[in-house]
Amino acid sequence: MTEQQLRDAAVSAVQQALALGATDAECTISDGSEFSVSVRLGEVEKLKEADSCGAGLRVLLGQKQGSSYTSDLTPEGIQQMVASAIDIARITEPDPYAGLPDAAELGQLTGDLALASELTLSTAEKIELAKRAEKAALSLDPRITNSDGASFDSHSGTRVFANSRGFLGSYRSTSCSLSAVPVAKSGDRMERDYWYSIGRDHTTLESPEYIGRLAAERVLRRLGARKIPTQQATIVLDPRVARSLVGHVFSAVTGDAIYRKSSFLLDKIDQKVAAAAVTIVDDPTIPGLFGSSPFDDEGVPGRRNVIIESGVLKTYLLHTYTARKLSLKTTGNASRGLTGSPGTGHGNLYLEAGTMTPEEILRAVGTGLFITELIGQGVNTVNGDYSRGACGLWIENGELTYPVAEVTVAGNLSEMLENILYIGNDLEFRGSTSAPTIAIGGMTISGVQ
Repeated sequence: MTEQQLRDAAVSAVQQALALGATDAECTISDGSEFSVSVRLGEVEKLKEADSCGAGLRVLLGQKQGSSYTSDLTPEGIQQMVASAIDIARITEPDPYAGLPDAAELGQLTGDLALASELTLSTAEKIELAKRAEKAALSLDPRITNSDGASFDSHSGTRVFANSRGFLGSYRSTSCSLSAVPVAKSGDRMERDYWYSIGRDHTTLESPEYIGRLAAERVLRRLGARKIPTQQATIVLDPRVARSLVGHVFSAVTGDAIYRKSSFLLDKIDQKVAAAAVTIVDDPTIPGLFGSSPFDDEGVPGRRNVIIESGVLKTYLLHTYTARKLSLKTTGNASRGLTGSPGTGHGNLYLEAGTMTPEEILRAVGTGLFITELIGQGVNTVNGDYSRGACGLWIENGELTYPVAEVTVAGNLSEMLENILYIGNDLEFRGSTSAPTIAIGGMTISGVQ
């Protein structure tokens, strides 16, 4: 279906819902195609090409709401979806906070956000890129004896949203990625690591040879890992790992967590919650990035929200429902799939870069643990308790020395944010959540007793 046909279908669904008695309605339609190929040891292991299209509808009968979805976008399929949503709404309990955004809050960004490009590579060319990335990794060092493969993935899709308060919007987006996962062996111990690149089209990806080589270098430096004694020390988070800390902050500032009183940042607005160097931003308005969009999943225009500014908590992230629960206004952070009520999402969520290079941070730290991978999910955003398995490299005299494995790092998120000592200048956007290198003091590292 063309984008205009998808827009017409969304408007039709909303109009049919109103004709059947709905007081409000909103329709989301997603149409897209995806490609994925995995190669291992030079041979194609898995190849997938798929197209998908679906629509979701939420209707309100006063304060009652119901949802339904369909993959059949024929007039008959849309009609059945509308009738099903109406039937569900009739039997639900009223919710005084349910409803669409006010009409004055609706809108969308104008101008080109550079979300889409032409994905012109053939299937053979995509396979060849994956093979080149794996070959570059395998050929770097004889200790790289195996591979978990290399892959090329791409997606192209259109998103349409319409509601009964006059909003109609749509946008197209594309993405592709290339990755390699080599396996290295030393003695009877094997290690694996990876590297990847992501872009709106293949011309912006790092070269397959660079991806394979960097993945190989990362896995080689893990060989011969040692255990270290239990101690208090400074940790330095590699950017690939540091973004998880930003993700924990996001979980704690969602309106859902706040109104349920299940956040360590509850009642902290305009209070100092982090080191003065810390500024965390949610911004869906940056052209070309992977968290950008002209409007959220309720038809509210994207906006830049500064969550923490110079260490002070400035806002929670809200959609219409959570904003009403908290007697506030939406921040344009509604997110959902095809059906159901919105949850809280983010655009480009990132910790602003500092001024120090990663090498300068290592020298300033002197002694500590440089973490390249975190393991497990031992993070409680209700009280901030933090405990995760980790591996990385020991820092001695300001330099990376030997690999470390089988340790646990523990602390509390509140204290970790306060104890951020240094922030790197190496911020890169490799997805919708990003952070530069971060050094955090006063962490407990549990190793050999």
